[in-house]
Amino acid sequence: MRAKHQPTRTCIACRQALSKRSLVRIVRSPEGSVSVDLSGKANGRGAYLCTNPACWERALKRRLLNHALRTELDAESLQRLQEHAAGLESNTMDS
Repeated sequence: MRAKHQPTRTCIACRQALSKRSLVRIVRSPEGSVSVDLSGKANGRGAYLCTNPACWERALKRRLLNHALRTELDAESLQRLQEHAAGLESNTMDS
C-alpha cells in the first residue's frame, strides 16, 4: 500500500520546504483583511511561515508578507502578526 501524500509548502522567509501541517498560514481574505489561518482552509491568498521566531521577524521586517500576499499590511494586522510571533517565541522557550 502506498503512503499517503503529504503536501509541502515553502516558508517565505527561510525558503525551506516543509510539510503543510508544520507551517503557519497567513491569509489575505477577499475583503482584504490579513490574519493567521489556523485551519489552513480559509478562503483567500495565503503565504506560509515556519514556527521559527527568526523567520517571523525576517518576514515582518523585510515586508515579505506584503509581497507574498500582494497587499500592504495595515498597523492592526501587523500588530496581530507580531503578537502571534511572540506567542510562538514563548512556546519555543518553554520547550
